[in-house]
Amino acid sequence: MNKDTEIDMKEVELNELDPEKQPMTGDGQAAGGEKNGSVKLKVPEDEVTFTGLSKEELMKVAGTPGWVRTRWVLLVLFWLGWLGMLAGAIVIIVQAPRCKPIPEMNWWNEGPLYQISDLVAFANGMAGVEAKLDDMNQLKVKGLVLGPLHTVQADMQNTLDLQAIDPVQGNEKELITLLEKAHKKGISVVLDLTPNYLGGAAWFSTGDTGDVIEKVMAAAQHWLGLGVDGIKISDFTVASNSPEWSKLQAVVQGNRTEGTKKRALMGVVEEISPAEVSQLVNTSGVDLILSDLLSSKNGGVERIKAMDTLHSQQRSLGWGLGATKWDQLSNIAKTPSLIRLYQLLLFTMPGTPVFTYGDEIGLRAATGEKSPQMVWDIEKEPAEEEVVYLAAEAERKERVALRKWFKSLSDLRGKERSLLHGDYYPLYSSNSSLSFLRLWDQSERYITAVNWGGEPETLTLSLAPTEGVELPKTAKVKLSAGINSTADATVDSTVSLDKITLGPGQAILLQFPYTG
Repeated sequence: MNKDTEIDMKEVELNELDPEKQPMTGDGQAAGGEKNGSVKLKVPEDEVTFTGLSKEELMKVAGTPGWVRTRWVLLVLFWLGWLGMLAGAIVIIVQAPRCKPIPEMNWWNEGPLYQISDLVAFANGMAGVEAKLDDMNQLKVKGLVLGPLHTVQADMQNTLDLQAIDPVQGNEKELITLLEKAHKKGISVVLDLTPNYLGGAAWFSTGDTGDVIEKVMAAAQHWLGLGVDGIKISDFTVASNSPEWSKLQAVVQGNRTEGTKKRALMGVVEEISPAEVSQLVNTSGVDLILSDLLSSKNGGVERIKAMDTLHSQQRSLGWGLGATKWDQLSNIAKTPSLIRLYQLLLFTMPGTPVFTYGDEIGLRAATGEKSPQMVWDIEKEPAEEEVVYLAAEAERKERVALRKWFKSLSDLRGKERSLLHGDYYPLYSSNSSLSFLRLWDQSERYITAVNWGGEPETLTLSLAPTEGVELPKTAKVKLSAGINSTADATVDSTVSLDKITLGPGQAILLQFPYTG
């Protein structure tokens, strides 16, 4: 048997073994003599495939007049489109309103300052203050003003030691630890070096001012060398008139170079006019002046005049209510609605708000008590089995609400340029109410309106003709506190600016957008 025959026989055997190759119906064949299940495909003998144009063919076509014209048209359209986009971008840039340059801001301008005159009453001493830094950081506090902490007996100059901390308040090692932790949280620390803080006159007697300033200078060098960010002194008028004042100024403000953190020289003045405060800012070189103008001037007209006089110097102004005497705000603002009102006023006025510890919860000293004990854990609700006194629980809830209000104001001021360093325009004032506008460039605008009187009052807002500044017809209520007026002013509602009626002790903050 030859080789071809063997191959044919193997194919027959495989076909018989593979069921898929067996006919699907009987033994018969399909029509046309083809086996059932088989498909015949006709493959064209001459298959044509497209291989594109050769280089010679492309060059021949590209040189024709039609393609030359098409290429030129496309090239011209490309460059015209590109030039059009460039011209459009230039027009947008030229016509866009210029951004107003941001003024120089120092750390004491960026948020509220928080005074702790008695560290023991606040948190059981220096170590306790360090433990409470997180609480103060939540309030967006930018600076702590501690003390006075030095040792001295009232009106006894020979016992003055400005470089020794009263051991009841803490010690130097604890202060250094406090400074390190505060700086990590972005909080600066100022020491109050008012010499005779326990006596009648801050500088003992007029004849001793020069000698006492020499001691303050030495103490300032010592504490600044340990990392303190500034010093504060009371009765600033007396100190700044001393021949030694320029030396103290050089100690605190000297060696200021670009990129280094500035150390603050802070002074406190009382019972002087807005014009005199302005003059001190211009002539003394002080970084921040805290005055009692807000507490000594009880009428809205007087307060507006003070702001009118001083607003251009706002980065050198500190505002407080009772803060010049280390007193709590609640000593003047006797009700929760008035506490909210003055918190709103301080956070929106042109300048740095200065608070005394406990102002955020309406803390008040008991009769005869100079330094009230700070209250902590106010958010801790009583347990179910615990006996609850209704008055105490109501007071706790009110403190929680006041702290929340304080935090919202502090947070808003830190975010909004109009409130942080914006321009100021008076809108209205009366014996018991006032209103003013704060704005900056293209940022949101804000209107403060407050009525600390005992009766409802209607405020008719009026803006003096000012280029580029005008009031809209309506504004949205951003914050509201106190007894609502007959014209309801709830948060997010829209009010007409023609007339705003405020209830007794009511304060509102209105917001409206910039329109170019």
